[in-house]
Amino acid sequence: RRNRKSDWSRRLVKENQISVNDLILPIFVTDSDNKTAITAMPGVNRIPMNEVVGIVQEAKELGLPAIALFPETNNSLKDENGSEALNEENIVCRATRLIKDNIKDIGIITDVALDPYTSHGHDGIIKNNEILNDETLSILCKQAIIQTKAGSDIIAPSDMMDGRVQAIRKALDKNDYKNTQIMSYAAKYASCFFGPFRNAIGSDANLSSKSKKSYQMDFANSDEALREVSLDISEGADMVMVKPGMPYLDIIKSIKENFKIPVFAYQVSGEYSLIKNAIDKKIISEDSIIETLTGFKRAGASAIVTYFADKIAKSLK
Repeated sequence: RRNRKSDWSRRLVKENQISVNDLILPIFVTDSDNKTAITAMPGVNRIPMNEVVGIVQEAKELGLPAIALFPETNNSLKDENGSEALNEENIVCRATRLIKDNIKDIGIITDVALDPYTSHGHDGIIKNNEILNDETLSILCKQAIIQTKAGSDIIAPSDMMDGRVQAIRKALDKNDYKNTQIMSYAAKYASCFFGPFRNAIGSDANLSSKSKKSYQMDFANSDEALREVSLDISEGADMVMVKPGMPYLDIIKSIKENFKIPVFAYQVSGEYSLIKNAIDKKIISEDSIIETLTGFKRAGASAIVTYFADKIAKSLK
């Protein structure tokens, strides 16, 4: 207790500390003319194209090293094959180019998956009620190329198809994008905590009651996560993601200890909404935010994708 008696002493012996360098801000981009509130995520909005640069500029001024883009795609543009994912004028590509043309020295992470673009809400092509793995890979590779061409710095496949990291790495290298990084969602679980996110990108109604359990991980498994990570590293992943975050701190720790690779955690929409609603109702204090983020660092996370990133960056500053 002597070490804990004074604030200065506690600071001297602190083992883990959150800095602005640990934070990535996710941004939902929309084709609507105006900012729209995401009802399931209090305080988070879908950002119109004419406001994206301002949001990213503020993130840069706060010192955030990177942002992650996610699209709300109009239902009229969705089909069974997610064709809009390959449109070089889709929301993500336009937003990426806009940011790159106006802001330097902040990383742009783009999501490689088909669920924002498919009429059924799944991450891959469906035939006879089965997600077709290999047929989906060729589309994901093309999606990765057009995103990189638009200016994406980190390609982040979140689809959970087998072999997609190797396929994307080969496609990037073949097209002379050897320096484009791959952040693999290696341990992405079939989680109940994704609900508000699916509402934000508009895939919840399409997905309805259908499950992603045939390709996302079973939340009862941990050894399987190590196998997934090992495969993705061997295929060329530069960093790996664990998603969701808080229920999977043991997975983060185990991956870090076994592979010594940068491990990112995603404090997903359901986690955000639980914490934000509890804060707003004064059930818990705002200090709970930094406590949860520090938990990720303690477990071994190199960085954290969180909807609180800008708020915490301001408080740190």
